[in-house]
Order: sequence, then structure tokens, then C-alpha cells
Amino acid sequence: MDTRSLPVRPPYPQGPPSPLVCCTPNLLATHYLALLLTCFYSEWHLPPNTINHATTGNVFMLGVGGLFVVWWSAYFGRLPVLLFFQCISLGTAAWCSAATSFKSFMAARILNGFFSVVAAGGGLMFIKDMYFFHEHPRKINIWSTALILSPFVGPLFAALIVQSISWRWAFWIVTLIDAVALILTVLFLDETFYPRHTGAPVPQPKSRFLRLLGIEQRRTHLIPNTFFGAAKRPLVAISKLPVLIASVYYFFTFAWVIGNNITVSVFIVPEYHFNYNQLAAIYVAPVLGAFIGQVGGHWLHDLIGHMYMRRHGGVIVPEARLIIIWFVTPLYIIGMNLIGSSLTKHWHYMVLAVGWFLHNFSIIVLTTGLYAYCLDAYPEGSGEVAAWLNAARTWGGFVVGYVQINWALAEGEQKEYGIQSAVVAVVFSMIVFLQFYGGKLRARQGPMNFKTQ
Repeated sequence: MDTRSLPVRPPYPQGPPSPLVCCTPNLLATHYLALLLTCFYSEWHLPPNTINHATTGNVFMLGVGGLFVVWWSAYFGRLPVLLFFQCISLGTAAWCSAATSFKSFMAARILNGFFSVVAAGGGLMFIKDMYFFHEHPRKINIWSTALILSPFVGPLFAALIVQSISWRWAFWIVTLIDAVALILTVLFLDETFYPRHTGAPVPQPKSRFLRLLGIEQRRTHLIPNTFFGAAKRPLVAISKLPVLIASVYYFFTFAWVIGNNITVSVFIVPEYHFNYNQLAAIYVAPVLGAFIGQVGGHWLHDLIGHMYMRRHGGVIVPEARLIIIWFVTPLYIIGMNLIGSSLTKHWHYMVLAVGWFLHNFSIIVLTTGLYAYCLDAYPEGSGEVAAWLNAARTWGGFVVGYVQINWALAEGEQKEYGIQSAVVAVVFSMIVFLQFYGGKLRARQGPMNFKTQ
């Protein structure tokens, strides 16, 4: 992005940088994207909006792919779908690296988004398969932290590679990582599904190689779902009002995380006269917030669960998982307004850093509580509810990416963040509704009644 198109701001320390200079290794997602846009423009001579279609297509397909992950996992088994998706993810990453035209590159990026989403789209089903009930919040906390930190950590290293070597090497490194993941999958992973609730005798595993291909699962009827019966599972899941409400809430809550990353990365340099070492330092705040959210959430969720059980005769209901969202939502809103006001009113950059810390801390804890609620409410549909929440997260980021900067230019950051925090406050009413009426909704609509859990 050419920062000279921004509204009147304090001047840069050494004049406005070019798009290439903006994208030093110390910057994150938006500046990394700007660096890629510059590289692609020099190679393919296309306008930035056209080039950006590859990224937006990739993000959109992350949501779509998760729904297919849980569909095919419910028919073929977890392991063969994981293997198949990992193979295609590896192939499309290599395709991105070697693409000789933009159309070829864009096709590879879109397909890569679809096939690189097994862990994000189906993570809950693996957690539900492998861990006891009381361990779920802690495992979800670790998993969700990795998901939310990825937009910070990945571009940080990719920008260094792009500037120092070539944009193609950024994708070759991704290809190498995918290859390592594929090798580890083949060597160490196994089918995690176990038919605990079908009442049928469990077939003894025979050939790990055949399980990798899904052949043993079909021969032994380990998973009794039909192909179209498995296809209906995501539709049944979203028809349950608690899942639908949770997904809509997450769409309107997580979208601003992506929007905030875009806004701060574009406006912070002209606002604070930062050099790039100072800019790198302030990005410690959101990473630290996410880390503290992961560590703190590790025991906060258990603490609230134990307190609830002590007050309710040793019984815990899914709605108890939502209690923690009541505590972190005010922190989320405060953090957003601190960021917006700091950028508009030129408050000290440490105020912005505190706001960003609160913002990321809150979204980590909030995400874990929401996923844990959906898993406890519908354990038989663990993969399906994870896929819908993943779709809400990625589609929210997909939409806000088109409006965030223009919105800030038109209204100013303070008003923009104020409206966004108001949206968060309004959709919090959905959590309040679920807290008091979620149990009645679940009882009225009943369980998902899937053949397998």
C-alpha cells in the first residue's frame, strides 16, 4: 500500500517510504502483503487490487475447506482426510512457488486455502477424540492460540525472506514445512476416531498403511456413515440455534482482530514517527497478549469450571463455559478504544501497546470459551461445530479486509474503532441469551443424533 494516499498525518521521519521500504522484516501482515504486491507488480505488471484477489480467495477458501474436512472425515476417517489434504496442500504450495503466471499463482493460492485447513477446521474433533472431558478447555486453549498467532508470526518471517531473497522462497519454505508435516503424518499419526457410542464391537487395527489410505476403515465398517449422510452433518449442526448463534457472534467479534491488524500496521508509522526497530518492538504487545492469554487461560477456564461445580453440586453444564466471556469482553472493548483513540489523538504509543495487549489477550480467552461451549453442548458434532466457527472466523476477516482502511480514511480511527466496539457490545447479547436460554434451546431441539461422535 502506498502510504502517501493516507490522509494528512505527521510526516515520516525521513519522508514517506515507498511500498517496498514499508515492508521491512519487522512489519507484519499488511506490509508483507504490500511487499508481495510490489514483487508481483514488477513481475506480472498487474494492479494491486487484481493481485490481492489471490489472498482474499485463499482466506475465503479456508472457511469452505473446513466444512469439507468434517464431511469427508465422517465418511473416510480422520487419518486419510488428513493425509490427502496434506498432500494437496504440499503440492499447491510448491505450485505457488513455481507459478509462471498470475492466473496460475492465484489458482494455486485458492486451492491451497481449501486444502491447508484440516487443523483449523477440524481441530475440535481431534481434541474430542484424544482427550478427556476435563482436559478440553486447556487443549482448545493451546490450539486456538496457535491459530490466532499465525497471522502475526507467519508474515513476520515471510517478510524477511521476501525482502532478503525472493517472494518465491517464502512459498518454498512453506512447501518445506508442509513436506515435514506430511512425513510426520505418515510416520506417527494414526486414526483418532473410536466408535465409543455405537455399541458395535470395535475391529482390531491391522495395517497402519491401509488406515492411512482409509481402506481399513471402510472394510471394517469402523465408521458407519454413508457419504451423503456425512454430507448432511454440517447442515444439521448449523440448524442447531446455539451453534448458529455462536457462529454469528464469532463472525462479528473476530472480524475486528483482522481489521485491527490492517489498521495498525498501516497507520502506526506516520502517526508516531516510528523507525522500523521501534515498530518491531511494539508488535511484542499483541504477541505477549496472546501468550498471556494462552498461559492465563490454561488455568482460568479450569478455575471457573471448578467454581461452578462447587456451587452446583458437582455438575457442570455447557453454558458454564461462557462465563469467562463476560469477564474478557469489557477488556476487548477497552483495548479496541485505546487503539483507536491513540491513533487519532496521538496518545503515547504505550497506550496503544496496552490496548493491543488487551485486545489479543481477550480474543484468545474468548475463543477458547466459545469453542469449549460448543464442544460441550454438542460433543457428537465436534468437527462440525469447529468447522462452522472456523468459517465464521475466516469469513469475518475476508469481509473486513475490503472495508477497513477505507473506513478509517473516511471516518477516522477513533470513530471506526468506536463503532466496531459497539458491534462487539451488541453481539455480546447473544452470549447473554445463550447463557440463560442455551440449555432450553438444546433441550427443545435435541442432540444432533449422528451415527458417530
